[in-house]
Amino acid sequence: MIDQDYEQFIKNIKVKTGIDLSLYKEAQMKRRLTSLYEKRGFSSFSDFYLGMNKEKEIYYEFLDRMTINVSEFYRNYKRWEVLEEKILPNMLKKTNQLKVWSAACSTGEEPYTLAMILSNLVPLSKVKVFATDIDDNVLARAKLGVYPERSLNEVPENIKKKYFEKEGSTYKVIPEIKNAVTFKKQNLLSDTFDNGFDLIVCRNVLIYFTEEAKENLYHKFSQSLKNGGIFFVGSTEQIFNADRYNFTSVDTFFYQKST
Repeated sequence: MIDQDYEQFIKNIKVKTGIDLSLYKEAQMKRRLTSLYEKRGFSSFSDFYLGMNKEKEIYYEFLDRMTINVSEFYRNYKRWEVLEEKILPNMLKKTNQLKVWSAACSTGEEPYTLAMILSNLVPLSKVKVFATDIDDNVLARAKLGVYPERSLNEVPENIKKKYFEKEGSTYKVIPEIKNAVTFKKQNLLSDTFDNGFDLIVCRNVLIYFTEEAKENLYHKFSQSLKNGGIFFVGSTEQIFNADRYNFTSVDTFFYQKST
């Protein structure tokens, strides 16, 4: 028997957020959300939806519950410091309009972090970050720009105040930063890449691929970079034999395309 209450809820959420709950395992998602709405005192999904439209706190709690957030802003903070204090200033000596790509961006913390860092170095009007992921739902979540407090664990207090609006226990990325990031669906393995990038960030993703797929992707990322461009990888993703891909290590987890 079709649960019409839940079916309508799925439709309403798709319109409101862009998130398609039908892509998740139904029994698991229904159980997770039913326990949430019962805790909040609702007796049906339709009542729950009305409630989240009246109270932002309920809406944000729903967003937090239905996505398993594994990303964070400024994840491995010291590496972002190197990017801001060493890598980007060198790049900006040549041009003040950098072409930047956050590949496999998940729920958006990484490209928004990039936009925040860039806006400390150049006028925000010149900051443009291209961000891609294969998952429609994480992209919808990223475009909303709403995050639980735990996603900001490594964010310095001054950055929190400058680039986020706090609502209850939730943080919203300010519109100026949101507008600096363009999100698009992309399959890294099968889709072609744009080129001419000054900086490509792809962190904590390639560990999930086979060695053969990794090699293919390293070649594709290298071809997408300008000569002298930088490839920034995650803390478990050191590239061995980097010269095979025309890369030279310029700092820990930063590789430059040879000119």
